[in-house]
Amino acid sequence: MTSIEQVRAWLSEPEGTRLEFKEAKTSYQFDKLVEYCVALANEGGGKILLGVTDKRPRRIVGTAAFSEPGRTEAGLHDRLAHRIPIEEVRTPEGRVLVVHVPARLPGTAWQIGGRYLKRAGDELTALREAELRAMFAETGPDFSAQVCAGSSVADLAPSAIATFRDRWSRRTGDARRLSWTDERTLADAELSVDGVPTYAALILFGTRAALGRHLAQAEVVFEYRSSEASGPAADRVEYREGFFLWSDELWAKINTRNNRQSYQDGLFRLELPTFDEVSVREALLNAVAHRDYRMGGSVFVRQFEQRLEIVSPGGLPSGVTPENILEQQNPRNRRLAEALGKCGLIERSGQGMNLMYESAIKQGKALPSLDGTSPDAVRLTLSGTLNSPDFVRFIERLGAERTRSFSTYDFLVLDTLRREADLPPSLRPHIPALVAAGAVESVGTGRGARYMLARGLYAALGKKGTYTRTKGLDRETNKTLLLKHIRENSKAGAPMEEFRQVLPALKRSQIQVLLRELRAQGAIHMTGSTRAARWFAGPGPDAPLIGAEIQ
Repeated sequence: MTSIEQVRAWLSEPEGTRLEFKEAKTSYQFDKLVEYCVALANEGGGKILLGVTDKRPRRIVGTAAFSEPGRTEAGLHDRLAHRIPIEEVRTPEGRVLVVHVPARLPGTAWQIGGRYLKRAGDELTALREAELRAMFAETGPDFSAQVCAGSSVADLAPSAIATFRDRWSRRTGDARRLSWTDERTLADAELSVDGVPTYAALILFGTRAALGRHLAQAEVVFEYRSSEASGPAADRVEYREGFFLWSDELWAKINTRNNRQSYQDGLFRLELPTFDEVSVREALLNAVAHRDYRMGGSVFVRQFEQRLEIVSPGGLPSGVTPENILEQQNPRNRRLAEALGKCGLIERSGQGMNLMYESAIKQGKALPSLDGTSPDAVRLTLSGTLNSPDFVRFIERLGAERTRSFSTYDFLVLDTLRREADLPPSLRPHIPALVAAGAVESVGTGRGARYMLARGLYAALGKKGTYTRTKGLDRETNKTLLLKHIRENSKAGAPMEEFRQVLPALKRSQIQVLLRELRAQGAIHMTGSTRAARWFAGPGPDAPLIGAEIQ
């Protein structure tokens, strides 16, 4: 938490690589905030302070911009695919917003709309080409961008290049690309240098013979195992050819044993596949695009009855962990990822994992797991078990129109509430938008507020009892229970500890609020203080002193 003292200390520091001050007294453009976040991240990260004059001597003037920081934080994540916390600091001079911009990861640069930005005085400008090259070279040369000595276009399958060209043409809406030769397609996609294919070209389009000669480790091995027992797989296929030659065939192989799981929705029985096609294809894309091709092992895809495991050589890229994988992206094979992006298979770095999370939540399944990942290999497990049919129906009741605007973090909030788990602080900024969308309700106010799935959706599912249990007793019922207990113990008086037994789901501070309301109504009064305090029915002799402290 940023203190008022820290804000005051920043006022005297120079505006430079780590600090940016904006007066923004009444408002500030969201698009401009996005651009400054990009520029600051590219310069190593820092803080943007809204509500502070940018001319010295600086002073706090307060800001009315972005009245709901949680929504703004969610909007930044949607635009930039990075988590950028926004903090409100209330000072005597006014409200200050502190935008905490993280630094870019080594070997990467942030961009918005294809523009890689930096600051230049009071303005923003594009990074020079030399600056970008230096950034991208920080983690060493991109293996996938290097030419494969001794290879030629003859080592690539024309049908695979044609598939790529067709997808690229449809992606850009430029039909002229369909008439390009293979050589021009490779050159314009930066997949060849002076007519020599890069390793990325081999990985995408290479024939089996070519990969055997030049890059044998660019292989995907599929196994189907009907049980957990060790021994030979029930089915095994080795795919040693370009991605565009095997990706559809491998999905078809998995889908052959893709059982359907059914659940009841009113009068209708609906079905869900054990393995969702979008999630499986995204997992395969990640394994191909981000594995370490300098290591000799193959990618292994192992299908079991209720789970799919994908193990790829090389650990997670620098700066990426299982905990931040939704927020941080650092493509290991940049040229390969760029080519897949050109044809629409990778929308943006890291989105594949987001899609896998969202799919699992919407289908009532466990979240994708990276358990077993090590510095030498990434192990991704997709669960196929339908754990919560009711939650699947809940999501369907929300409707596609409403959920289309939800971010991955919105779905994580819903999943957390569905499991009745504690909501982590990082997800709380997404609550207001979900409340506005009618998906979530708040119980209580202020810091003691709790959240739950919306009542109307529980009713539609025939789960009104679950709603009542989750929400607990309403405010007036809680007060009635307290008053009843006080009246039944009118001789000795009732202490706070007994109230906590009456309402065990409430915190001490929440019970104190209810007691204040009852006393203000003249229904109860208190004698004594601290642990010796006792509560009695009626207004009592201290009725005028309703502002006294409740212990």
